[in-house]
Amino acid sequence: MGVNVSVVAIDAGNSKTDVALIGEDGTVLSTARGGGFQPPYVGVEAALDVLAGALDEAFAALPGPVGSVGSVGSVGSVGSVGSVGSVGSVGSVGHVSACLANADLPVEEAELAEALEARGWGTSVQVRNDTFAILRAGVDEPRGVAVVCGAGINCVGMVPDGRTARFPAIGRISGDWGGGAGLAEEALWFAARAEDGRGEPTELARVLPGHFGLDSMYALIEALHRGTIPLTRRHELTPVLFATAVSGDPVAGALVERLAQEVVAMASVALTRLGLLEEEAPVLLGGSVLAARHPQLNDRIAELLAARAPKAVVRVVSEPPVLGAALLGLDVTGAAPEVHRRLRAQYA
Repeated sequence: MGVNVSVVAIDAGNSKTDVALIGEDGTVLSTARGGGFQPPYVGVEAALDVLAGALDEAFAALPGPVGSVGSVGSVGSVGSVGSVGSVGSVGSVGHVSACLANADLPVEEAELAEALEARGWGTSVQVRNDTFAILRAGVDEPRGVAVVCGAGINCVGMVPDGRTARFPAIGRISGDWGGGAGLAEEALWFAARAEDGRGEPTELARVLPGHFGLDSMYALIEALHRGTIPLTRRHELTPVLFATAVSGDPVAGALVERLAQEVVAMASVALTRLGLLEEEAPVLLGGSVLAARHPQLNDRIAELLAARAPKAVVRVVSEPPVLGAALLGLDVTGAAPEVHRRLRAQYA
């Protein structure tokens, strides 16, 4: 008799994918890591192949005798993984809980869920935006709000009755401002104008090119434009911006202040939509920018949120998002509270 997998938890970001196979009692049976999930750039099927590679590795690592794992993508009979090569250690596979980057709209979640169902990786599938994984990882019940600021910015909220609050979060066309990439662009904009005289003076005009060993914004603009410095390296400028703000530079400080206001605006709206504004409710901060715990930013967020939502409890999420994907899966399966607790304890 093989191992029964109750939940296949998938947390797939732009740069990496984490997979955890969860047993019926909440035990983490195996884990694996794969590449980034980028359907807008490689197509849905190629992106799912990346997930399949991580799942292959996770199933191969299950305890017990394993024959030839083959491809998890070839799971023929839904609910039974016996058709995956000759995996002797697998009994049955239940729910697939996938929290995916680039699933920004409900219609995209539905399309990706359909594509995952076609792969036959479990008896049921639920796809959510990956921000929900960060939120669920940080709360003991599906109740609260999370604001994530990494390369971009996003906010989601949920309550136990199934209602959610969310934003499209696909850039300026959906009203977004912030995120590491956006902050870097804003810093470059102000620094360029400071150097050529169109804008007010700022230390950013010196420290941004200095980060790359250049002596002027003109040189940095040329390097970025001509590809001598890849545009993907712009994210390196976000910590430089924060350091410049700490030194007292008013332009850099204003950008940090605006980001704090954006985070609080999103959190407050989500709390209001869910009827949590007047209740004690968690507001979780995640993503590389907020997890860096810049005092000038995070302390200001707490201060502004205290005025807008006095009962909100603010903290930075330290738990891994794949835990959130797994807990969301246990929510769907109706697992007992002790199963949730056992799972969480393994990530403590």
